[in-house]
Amino acid sequence: MIKNEILVIDGQGGGLGKSIIETIKKHFPDCFIIGVGTNATATSSLKKGGADAIATGENAVVYNAKKASIIIGPIGIAFANSMYGEISPMMAYAVNESEAVKYFIPMAQSKAKIVGVKNQTMNDYLNDLIDLLK
Repeated sequence: MIKNEILVIDGQGGGLGKSIIETIKKHFPDCFIIGVGTNATATSSLKKGGADAIATGENAVVYNAKKASIIIGPIGIAFANSMYGEISPMMAYAVNESEAVKYFIPMAQSKAKIVGVKNQTMNDYLNDLIDLLK
């Protein structure tokens, strides 16, 4: 069962992060989710998805990664300069150095590929995420 704070990080339009938050809230309505966008558009989408708190930018990622129990986002949040440069080296470092359990969603356009991960729809990945969180 989920405990403490979940940090959802997303960039660009924030659509994936919004879907992640909506899916988690549907299954775990009492969990506390902090949505951090790399830009204002992404942050707005995270809020629309139901994040309990929101923030934007590099410092927000660094600060919240330190105290989160769980970090969730597209795989690009773990790699410096990914997502068309939206993930700064400091953001990637903060995600990687965090003691939180991390769940990364593979993205088709990402250059980072995980061997053994099958190509699925986003809904399938979100269902897999919920199964892991349970």
